[in-house]
Amino acid sequence: MQRISQSIRSFIQGIPYGVRHYLRCADLLLLSLALVASGLGLLLIFSATRSFETNQYVIIQAAAIVLGIAGFVIASLVDLDRIGPMWRIVFVLNLALQCLLLVFGVEGNTGNRSWLRFDKLGLPIGIQPAELGKILFILTLSRHIYELRDKINAPLTVARLCAHALITAGVVYVTSDDFGMVIVYLLIFYILFFASGVSLAWVGGLTAAGCAGIGMLWPFLPEYQQLRILVVFEPELSDKYAYQGKQGMMAIGSGQLTGEGFLSGRMTQASSGLPAKHTDFIFATAGEEWGFIGCTVIIVLLSLIVLRILWNSTRTNDQFARLMCIGIGGMLMVQTLINIGMCAGIMPVIGLTLPFFSYGGTSITISLTCLGFVSGFVMRQKPSWLR
Repeated sequence: MQRISQSIRSFIQGIPYGVRHYLRCADLLLLSLALVASGLGLLLIFSATRSFETNQYVIIQAAAIVLGIAGFVIASLVDLDRIGPMWRIVFVLNLALQCLLLVFGVEGNTGNRSWLRFDKLGLPIGIQPAELGKILFILTLSRHIYELRDKINAPLTVARLCAHALITAGVVYVTSDDFGMVIVYLLIFYILFFASGVSLAWVGGLTAAGCAGIGMLWPFLPEYQQLRILVVFEPELSDKYAYQGKQGMMAIGSGQLTGEGFLSGRMTQASSGLPAKHTDFIFATAGEEWGFIGCTVIIVLLSLIVLRILWNSTRTNDQFARLMCIGIGGMLMVQTLINIGMCAGIMPVIGLTLPFFSYGGTSITISLTCLGFVSGFVMRQKPSWLR
């Protein structure tokens, strides 16, 4: 036993000091929770794509997870306080990135022109600019709020922040027609606006204005987007747009307590049983094969990740870092609630993936990188005179 202890100590001492220091300071618990979730996601993707008779999806997702781990490490070492003052440049670059879709955009399986594909270069992969744009949006909005913190309740400040969000969300919608992603952007803004320290009167006013805005914009939404929302309340309005939600509910219900078994879900293993079973409806895949217990594990894991991020926000000692953490935690929470709601038939099907579980190289890479930023804020605590 003593020899084993000596061997372990010798191994640890052989690790470079910089690596040892990083392992001590980085939030490895947060990374571990995300990797456990990603590992379970890989199993679900393997099962869901088994009927496709290809391992392409599992291979791409595994490679994206490895890339995401590298992104976590790099992001945790990047001092965003140095980039923060350049938020206006980042804001313009984010809009320019979204505008690439107007020229090079390709439709995904949801019908939205939200992808940049590289098939002509021989690479069977693509990226969603809006996925990368989410972290850029959180960065620019958090810094904007930080710079206006001393006059946060001034009407002009509120107008500027609202314009910041509406311009970004508007560009995302015009360039990609991705209504689901626009909702995520606006909810991230609402969370950060609430966390900025504005008075409850402004929060209430924004809520009322948002509800009124939805009513005003409703007649201008395309019919298919209206139907996606209405079938949640009246499925008989459209069998076509109610189909995915119904199938998701059936899959989850058939799993009961323990599920039908890994690789044994009847709808999951059928070639045309459960739509988008490896992407938007992967939670329904879990419900069918792993049952209520499996779904509970997924919800607990994602809840722990969000709670860990929010707890880290309380450990940071400046508002910009705190807002960044809250924005990232809010983003993951919003996507989780909407995706599970879609699969359970209580939310419109708007094409959002389940963080860390759904297939999507851009999504998993960006999500892990975001956790790196959270870890980095905690690693670099400022002295009190710099706060």
